[in-house]
Amino acid sequence: MSIYSDSIKNEEQAMNQAEKDIRTQLAACYRIFDYMGWSELIYNHITVKVPGEEGHFLINPYGLHYKEVTASNLVKVDINGSIVEDTNYAVNPAGMLIHSAIHGAREDAHCIGHIHSTAGMTVACQQEGLRIDNFYSVLLYNKIAYHDFQGITVMDGEKEDLLKSLGDKQFLILRSHGLLTTGGTIADMFMNMTLLQRACEIQVSVDQTGKAVAPVDESIGQMTEKLLELQMANTPVANGQLEFAALQRLVDREDDSYRDL
Repeated sequence: MSIYSDSIKNEEQAMNQAEKDIRTQLAACYRIFDYMGWSELIYNHITVKVPGEEGHFLINPYGLHYKEVTASNLVKVDINGSIVEDTNYAVNPAGMLIHSAIHGAREDAHCIGHIHSTAGMTVACQQEGLRIDNFYSVLLYNKIAYHDFQGITVMDGEKEDLLKSLGDKQFLILRSHGLLTTGGTIADMFMNMTLLQRACEIQVSVDQTGKAVAPVDESIGQMTEKLLELQMANTPVANGQLEFAALQRLVDREDDSYRDL
């Protein structure tokens, strides 16, 4: 075998391993979302781009609960919504529209998560949206985009509006609908969703007290980025990496069947 052939074989093996790794991480993420209470029957979706395959990403099989998602049954699709590998499953049309639009337009959006949590949908239904008046929401100062409700997201015409609403942000509140976050990695997306979900939970909880809300000065929000840099100065890891790893260890102790490659 020639050196050239050996090189191609090595690249193919590396690429296959990269896909196996990302499949395992994404399957773990589905289990983590369920552990966090963010699953919704068989609905909602988390997607990630396939390393080295332009325009391909992985999505959950339509019809399976998050606890049933595994590395091997994740479905590989392309930006046009076509399934590009043998599978016994279909994919959720609404999920395909949302995720294909964002993956196709945003190079930095390697992973996208979308949930219908009670707290998230409650804030999404409120006219004022997310207030910047609690610890978590202040961390999201000037980082949240909003998209107006247009019904079930299955019409191609909504793609352009969705992308215009999201712009260059990683946090999107879909009005009357739910929450969406993107990330450069699965862990990054997970941590972004954690912050947005917690911010919504606290707002809903505070509102239920019926008491006046203590205001947070806008200057605190403006300082947040600098404060985060100080907080993370001695933690030389990417956003969400430690948190995701910790949650993965927890779900592994309960059920590691998602690692079925």
